[in-house]
Amino acid sequence: QVQLVESGGGLVQAGGSLRLSCAASGRTFSSYAMGWFRQAPGKEREFVAASSWSGGTYYADSVKGRFTISRDNAKNTVYLQMNSLKPEDTAVYYCAAVFGIATMSPLNYDYWGQGTQVTVSS
Repeated sequence: QVQLVESGGGLVQAGGSLRLSCAASGRTFSSYAMGWFRQAPGKEREFVAASSWSGGTYYADSVKGRFTISRDNAKNTVYLQMNSLKPEDTAVYYCAAVFGIATMSPLNYDYWGQGTQVTVSS
C-alpha cells in the first residue's frame, strides 16, 4: 500500500512558477513509476508528466519545455517544477504511483493523492 500526499499548489499569475511536491509512504518508492495528472472543471483527467523507476521522464506536449518532473528516492518524494504558467494550466493536480513501468494513462496507476489546486490568473 502506498499513500501519496501532494503539496505546493496555489494561486499564481501567468508567467509565474510553482513547485508541487508529492510525498509517498512505503519502503519501495524507488521501484514505482510516478506520474502527475491534472483535471480542470468539466474535463477529463489528463497526463502531465511521469518519472520511471529508472529515471526516464515523459511529458505531455502541452507542458514540454515548461514543466520538469524529478524525484528524490531518499526522501520518497516526486516534484513537478512548473514554469511559464498559463491560465490553461489551471486544474487540480494529482500525483499517482504504479509499481513498474511509467505510462500516460491514468487507468494504469494504482495509487493516487488527494490533489492540489493550481490556479493561474491572466
